[in-house]
Amino acid sequence: MPRSVNAVASRARRKKVLKATRGYFGRGKNVWTVAKNKYEKGLQYAYRDRKAKKREFRALWIQRINAGAREHGVSYSQLMGLLKKAEIELNRKVLADLAMNHPEAFKAVVERVK
Repeated sequence: MPRSVNAVASRARRKKVLKATRGYFGRGKNVWTVAKNKYEKGLQYAYRDRKAKKREFRALWIQRINAGAREHGVSYSQLMGLLKKAEIELNRKVLADLAMNHPEAFKAVVERVK
């Protein structure tokens, strides 16, 4: 009896990977072994960078809050301490948005906790 290799599933798997690697540079788009390696590496980068994205945005929000707070004579750490003490629960994303796009509202928040 001849060996059964399930070529349909193998071809489907290769097709899926080659479809995902369209637009890659050089052999990464059409040579199976290179494409497979690039595809797997791309998934690793995507996983890593989903975590890094959160860190980068938090750092950006902190910089924006700090810049806005210093215009009103208080540092970022002092502002966050005062907010905690006044039991005002605004997260960094919202505070950064206020500091950037609604300075009068941010000033009201700062004046309230001073």
